[in-house]
Amino acid sequence: MKKHTIAVLVNDQPGVLQRVSGLFGRRGFNIESITVGTSEEAGLSRMVIVTSGDDKTLEQVTKQLYKLIDVIKVVDLSANPMVGRELALIKVNAEPASRPEILGVVDTFRAAVVDIGTNTLMVQVVGDSEKIDAMVELMKPYGIRELSRTGVTAMIRGNYR
Repeated sequence: MKKHTIAVLVNDQPGVLQRVSGLFGRRGFNIESITVGTSEEAGLSRMVIVTSGDDKTLEQVTKQLYKLIDVIKVVDLSANPMVGRELALIKVNAEPASRPEILGVVDTFRAAVVDIGTNTLMVQVVGDSEKIDAMVELMKPYGIRELSRTGVTAMIRGNYR
């Protein structure tokens, strides 16, 4: 199964997210991540959805999305060179003795410490999903207290669009 990243431009109306996610559920398509935010056009929002399936599955999803009234445009971002990023906040146990070691990992990943507690550090890391996964794995031995990930947001590179 191939991962597909699709951008869906929709009217900024109540219930649109529910209708889009409901469509995926009714059709048996899994949403691996979804991010929604305002777009460059007033009154429109952009959803970036990561899903898995073959090309036929993607074609079905696209056709079904276009049937929804509030959907303006659907683009398969993964069909072109794209930039995809995710943000994660990781709160990790950090006794004073282990902090230099943790800070070494933070520097290696070009991450940032955004909060310091008496026994914890909160780290912010931005990158592709694989980078986030790797950072999480390296933080596990210290004891992850909390983890929050945004999901992927993406755009096609350069002048492709």
